[in-house]
Amino acid sequence: MAVRKVLKLGEEILRKKSKKVVDFDENLWSLLDDMRETMYENDGMGLAGPQVGILRRIIVMDVNNNYYELINPEIIFQEGEDIDTEGCLSVGKFNDKVKRPYKVTVKAVDRYNYPIEITGEKYFARCVCHEIDHLNGVLFVDKSENGKEFLKERGVK
Repeated sequence: MAVRKVLKLGEEILRKKSKKVVDFDENLWSLLDDMRETMYENDGMGLAGPQVGILRRIIVMDVNNNYYELINPEIIFQEGEDIDTEGCLSVGKFNDKVKRPYKVTVKAVDRYNYPIEITGEKYFARCVCHEIDHLNGVLFVDKSENGKEFLKERGVK
């Protein structure tokens, strides 16, 4: 396992859409292990493939002391509304309020390509939505109350 570099705001790859994972092999397992280590090393709650320079639909998360690996994740149900503060390893010290669903169900596969479906509330819902946004080239600052101003001040799109 290795700690990978976390890409920062302004890196073009963070604005690109990730491709579906089709190869479930030792390269994928090694990437997932590296992403887990990178997330923990940086004190993160979640990490998506693009944040380590890999345009694949892969996320790792640790929410409420439960570790998740979600490959090709897709939200299939959402309800409610929750507004809370978010941050991001790729953005740095800026935190801001973002509206997210209160409850979601996500469908994905695990590292062995076995289907999984998880329903979660509050922080799980927030984290999985945040990480799936990364897979679509969207950052939390795009949806936050003061994000547009933050991006404009830094001259970043």
